[in-house]
Formats: sequence, C-alpha cells, structure tokens
Amino acid sequence: MNGRALLDRYEASLRGLARKSRLRALSGRSGLDFASNDYLGLAGSKRLADSVATALANGTPVGATGSRLLRGNDPEHEALEAKAARFFGAERALFFGGGYVANFAMLTTLPQKGDLIVLDELIHASAHEGARAGRAEVVEARHNDANAVGDAISAWRTKGGTGRPWIAAESLYSMDGDRAPLDELMAVADRHDAFLFVDEAHATGVHGPDGRGLAHHLEGRDNVVVLHTCGKALGGSGALITAPAVLCDYIVNRCRPFIYATAPSPLMAVAAMEALDILADEPERREQLAGLVALAGKRAQALGFKPSGSQILPIIVGDNGRAVALAEGLQARGFDVRGIRPPTVPEGTARLRISLTLNIGEHDVSALFNALAEEWDR
Repeated sequence: MNGRALLDRYEASLRGLARKSRLRALSGRSGLDFASNDYLGLAGSKRLADSVATALANGTPVGATGSRLLRGNDPEHEALEAKAARFFGAERALFFGGGYVANFAMLTTLPQKGDLIVLDELIHASAHEGARAGRAEVVEARHNDANAVGDAISAWRTKGGTGRPWIAAESLYSMDGDRAPLDELMAVADRHDAFLFVDEAHATGVHGPDGRGLAHHLEGRDNVVVLHTCGKALGGSGALITAPAVLCDYIVNRCRPFIYATAPSPLMAVAAMEALDILADEPERREQLAGLVALAGKRAQALGFKPSGSQILPIIVGDNGRAVALAEGLQARGFDVRGIRPPTVPEGTARLRISLTLNIGEHDVSALFNALAEEWDR
C-alpha cells in the first residue's frame, strides 16, 4: 500500500459530506458582522485594548509558562477569579482556557461514578462530549422540558440509581436563541437532591443585572455550578466556572484538563477583569443591543419567521444545500451570515444563524432583512 492510499478513507468521508452539503471549510472575516458572538462589541473596544497594553507595560507576561499547579499561577488569574466570584455572586471561580474545555472538564470531573447526568438534548457539543467521557450515567431529555428531566431522574431511581443527579442546560441556546426554564429546572434539582449545571456562554454580559446572566439569582447555592465564557460578550477568551469553594478545590485536585493544561494567558485575565467593569459601567451597550434585537424580531416576523427574543436569531431553512446557498447569497451582498447544518443542529433544521452585535447598526439590520427577502424568493 502506498502512502497516498492511507488517506483514501478520509477523502471518501469528505466526499460523503460534500454530497450531503455538509462539507466545511475555513473562511476569513468579510462583510458586516452577523456571525460572531461579540455581542457587545468589546473585542475591539479601546478599554480592553488599553487594559492589556497597560498590563504589558507593567510587566505582565504574554504567556503563563506552565500549568496553574506549577509556575503558571499568575496574580492576574487569582485577581480575576476573586473579582468574578464577587460579580456573579458565587463562592468561588476558576479560570479556564475556553468554554469548550471548561464544559468538558466540569462534566468529566464533578459527576461521580454512580451519578446520573441529564442533558438537555440541544446542549452544546462540549457538554455531550464531557458527559460521555466521564464516569456517570448519561441520558438526554427533551429540549427545555423540566418535566422530562424529572421523569428521567425518577426512572433512574426506579431502576436502582443511588448516586447524585446532575441536570445540565444552557441558559440561552446558541443555535435557537431560546431560554431554558431555569426556575423549573432548579425546582426539579431541589426536589431530587440534584445539582444544576448552567452554561451561560451566550447570556453572560447580555442578560441579567449588569450582564450577570440568566442564572444570576441562582448563583451561590450549594447545588448550582455555572459556566461564564469570556470569549463572547466579554470580548476576550477563556471561561469561568463559578461554584461552591469545595467543588472548585475538587477541580484543582482532580480535574485533568485543569491540572495538566498550560494556564490561560494572564493578559486574557486582565481583559476579562476590564470587561466585567465595562458591564457595570456601560449599561447602554446592553440597551443598544436590545434595540437591535427588537428591530430584527419585527423584521423577521414580517417575513414569516419566528423571533427568538434574543441576540441569536435562527432562520430555519430545512434543506442543507438551500441554507448554504442563502448564506452565500447574503455574503456576496456584504452580510456575514453563516449557514448552520447538521450535526451542529438536528437533521432537517439547517438554518441561517443571525447574530446581533454592536458591530452593526439599525440600518445594517434593515438592509440585511431586505436582502434576505430577495434571496429567499430567488
């Protein structure tokens, strides 16, 4: 067998994806931003840039140089964690390199052998991967159905489950833009002596008092663990797990993705701290974004699409090829809108994911929907 033949099965797999209009490729930034998660426009903000520049000038290193348990535990990491715990109302916080690894790390570490993890069926891929890589039993529940979660726990108990249940949900879903019934899920958790894990990735910075998220009123409870990403509305990178101190101590001692990974750049900790200050100091950013959400919702409804009520607005197309064609048509007109296809979303629900950020204005939103109406009728 020659060397090229070793690659045949990979090429065949890619051809299969292409036939299903599911082949992916990297593309650069171009056009008006209707695709990013930079909801508050902080990634390019002068305050974030100045905070990082000042830190560099004062000697903060670019890299952490090692894991947190070796020489990579910088003062900036600890300052961010203390500030985040206060800001979000939790007992303690831990800083990770990204949201994916934080989700994966949490669900591979805290649920124990004999426990049960109940995942919302539409929760992020990182949660699915983390749950299945861990030691607990895993089941899925219907999307945003607290009764289904309770039924799954009851069925597990009936079959002899004796451990601790864990309920995992996103507060604001990344592809549908809808909200989880957090209070109902909390009631289920309390009723079954369960933990509730909430991924606030797309709500942090945008929703709740001072942008503290949709689960802000639940933080600080002994049975609540929350993830806040720093790479979306906060404009930088990394993620924070907020939880009871004993669970954070357990992660430091038992979580392999935390123990063995090089720590995040201390400069990203500086940026995240500044972003938290901006959330408190500049509420007008959230107000301006809310205006764009309302406008986009009205324009979508006028075209026959259901508004999501959030900064994530899906336009369900159904067919993979048509979703790609619509996205390409909009991109050619100068609008950076991406087509989302399975397996990221369920089969038959390929869509345009319109993301509303402060990198665009009301005129841009109106122009996008005018273009969408024309492309849809082609």
